[in-house]
Amino acid sequence: MAALVSCSSETVLARSICAVIVKGRWSSLNSNICSSLTSTVIHQVLLDLSNHLGSPSLSWAFFKYVETFPNYKHPLQSSWTMIHILAKHRHYRSAQDLLDKIAHRDFLSSPSVLSSLVRAHGDPDVNSHVLSWLVILYANSRMTQDALQVFEHMRVSALKPHLHACTVLLNCLAKERLTDLVWKVYKKMVRIGIVPNTHIYNALIHACSKSADPEKAEKLVEEMEARGIFPDLFTYNTLISLYCKKGMHYEALSVQDRMERGGVSPDLVTYNSLIYGFCREGRMREAVRLFREIKGADPNHVTYTTLIDGYCRTNDLEEALRLLEVMIARGLYPSVFTYNSILRKLCEEGRMRDANKLLNEMSERRVEPDNVTCNTLINAYCKIRDLRSALKVKNRMRESGLKLDQFTYKALIHGFCRVLDMDNAKELLISMIDAGFSPSYCTYSWIIDGYCELNDEDAVLRLLDDFAGRGLCIGLSVYRALIRRFCKRERIASAERVFSLMQEKGISGDSIIYTSLAYAYLKAGDVKSSSAMLDDMYKKRLMITLKIYRSFNASYACESHILRLFWDNLVSRGLISKAILKDIEQSDLLL
Repeated sequence: MAALVSCSSETVLARSICAVIVKGRWSSLNSNICSSLTSTVIHQVLLDLSNHLGSPSLSWAFFKYVETFPNYKHPLQSSWTMIHILAKHRHYRSAQDLLDKIAHRDFLSSPSVLSSLVRAHGDPDVNSHVLSWLVILYANSRMTQDALQVFEHMRVSALKPHLHACTVLLNCLAKERLTDLVWKVYKKMVRIGIVPNTHIYNALIHACSKSADPEKAEKLVEEMEARGIFPDLFTYNTLISLYCKKGMHYEALSVQDRMERGGVSPDLVTYNSLIYGFCREGRMREAVRLFREIKGADPNHVTYTTLIDGYCRTNDLEEALRLLEVMIARGLYPSVFTYNSILRKLCEEGRMRDANKLLNEMSERRVEPDNVTCNTLINAYCKIRDLRSALKVKNRMRESGLKLDQFTYKALIHGFCRVLDMDNAKELLISMIDAGFSPSYCTYSWIIDGYCELNDEDAVLRLLDDFAGRGLCIGLSVYRALIRRFCKRERIASAERVFSLMQEKGISGDSIIYTSLAYAYLKAGDVKSSSAMLDDMYKKRLMITLKIYRSFNASYACESHILRLFWDNLVSRGLISKAILKDIEQSDLLL
């Protein structure tokens, strides 16, 4: 009974508020009435005003009026009702703006929330509009999981998403390289009656481009044409870009021919993709021929940057510099990518004075260096053993707000190891790990080589203690790298000490560690120890993979006689499976 009375009183209040607003007597809405407003009352007022006039104008005015109350925030139900009223009366822009506002405030993608909101308004057309906008909003905001949840709710609720929402969602998944998910979602779209148009197909071809699958892309184009849907400029440009990235120049040019025969004129994006493909392969003559054939558009900074990079890759620095001058003379501003291409080549040739002149030019043109710029300089200085200049660049990186990346650390560690400044190399190694990067086998090799040159192999063990003292996690990969390198340098005693330390820590060795030690023992003439290692491998079922086989063959290529004996020994012990032996034979790797 109390609930009925409450419901009745709220209905009366809603009607009285509507009457006041319809008469234009807004001043009569005193604070006593306003303090009695509930989400149910607001919901009813919004609907009644909309139904009374057949227009959302008074509902929208009331909705905005209530927002002026101190410390008031519309509940989700009221906002959703207002969105539905606006959408029903085709006030799409206002509806979308309000949806955008609440989507980032409330957890709309929750299945329970969506179910509640959709049930509150039974118009399927309006619900399809609103939820389609929500899919677009989440997809464009890179909130992919939320977009997928809304799409899935639409599917199970028999609400058909708009074609634009489908296109945006598929493109979002393609951009994030979730290719498998693209096809799963597309199949669901087809099942609920979505008929693909050019934009849907373009999104699917975009996914093929991201997964580097030209065959699937071509099948989609064939399917489009069979359905009477003609490829557009985006379709052809995506195909051309895909073929160029795969180095399939003939196919890319064939697509250009097809598009022109189909009445679609190539644009600058088309030419830039084709030029990029040839420049990437060092085929500058073909790239320049295409450059001269550009029609209907003026070459832009991307065109020139691509050509400049191509000339740098083919060791024609003078032509790259000439083209840079032409680019500037035509009023096109070189980007940091343009300068990085030239800078890389200058550094490769050891022309550090010219590299610094180029940096000054960048500064004059207010082109900010990026990580590639700084890393290129650091690497170049480290190669000529000018560590002071390398550190200056590193400090400038930090001052300008750039973060040191994995390449920065590797270049500096290598540089300090080359000059046998192992204290700085060690500190950088620890900083690298602190920054969340995992040093590669090469990085640890440089450290070990440096300490070996100083006849201080014990420092490697002290380095492990330093790691532990700083709370850094020392995983199997670290021990593997150290043991491999010590074995390669024939420092078996040091490798054994690291192996023992690893076992003391309760870390079990893998196939690479056991193989490295077994081979090092055999090479040193210690057949007994080598055999013991292989026995342990067999007991632990540590098998040789094709990758390990190839890696060892590459590392010890000049020791083919010992390698042959070693592999024969492993085969006879059953440490190389028949399947791997077959793969080895098929790869023309002779035992």
